[in-house]
Amino acid sequence: MSVLRTEHMTMRFGGVTAVDDFNLHVEKGEIVAIIGPNGAGKTTAFNQITGVYTPTEGKIFLEPVNQTQEVDITGMRPDRIVSMGVARTFQNIRLFSKQTVLDNVLIAQHLHVKSSMPGAIFYWPNYHKEEKAMREKAMQLLERVGLADNCNDLATSLPYGLQRRLEIARALATNPKLLLLDEPAAGMNPTETLELTHFVREIRDEFQLTILLIEHHMQIIMDISDRIYVLEFGKTIADGVPAEIQNDQRVIDAYLGVDEDA
Repeated sequence: MSVLRTEHMTMRFGGVTAVDDFNLHVEKGEIVAIIGPNGAGKTTAFNQITGVYTPTEGKIFLEPVNQTQEVDITGMRPDRIVSMGVARTFQNIRLFSKQTVLDNVLIAQHLHVKSSMPGAIFYWPNYHKEEKAMREKAMQLLERVGLADNCNDLATSLPYGLQRRLEIARALATNPKLLLLDEPAAGMNPTETLELTHFVREIRDEFQLTILLIEHHMQIIMDISDRIYVLEFGKTIADGVPAEIQNDQRVIDAYLGVDEDA
């Protein structure tokens, strides 16, 4: 069974169809990419899957964390979708800018806090125990992404590449089953891009994740993806393994343009 599946997912804004009849499936443990030119509808697809937008038409199905029965999540609130095991990063980094690196990861864990508000206010033993466990987990995640020494720094004081890693650590802190990465290599130099490729594979294996990503760096896409979907003006023009996509004339035309006399 697919971890994530969409049926005829469509998103219209007035007279503009941003995503048109998108049928996607992502199997457990896969790294699946969505690519396409700017304005192809990639981030809009992510926003529908994560509950930011409710599809105009179609359905979205998820296999929640600790379950094997898929659930229709179409139109669910983002917080409910996160609680079911979906986490994401953003094309434009969105950190809690006035909070420390550690606090950014701690905040993400509050989704799973079981203590009551009075317990937090009066610092009851159960809350104290839970807070200690959260701090330990946060530091473990920061250690994993190479940011443990920066735990007390303001999040926005980090270099761009490290902010990307912090955003991924914050996503991992929600205990996801499915991780959505929106252009994780944006703004990175070639060395950082290569490191990111290895890093994504490592966290997939270490945290037993399924990953769906959007990316413009074709080197990353071809190196890391099990399968690829290609969107153009909201429509799927190709899907398949990297070798098939790389040699698909429709994909080449979408990225390079077609001569008027062709």
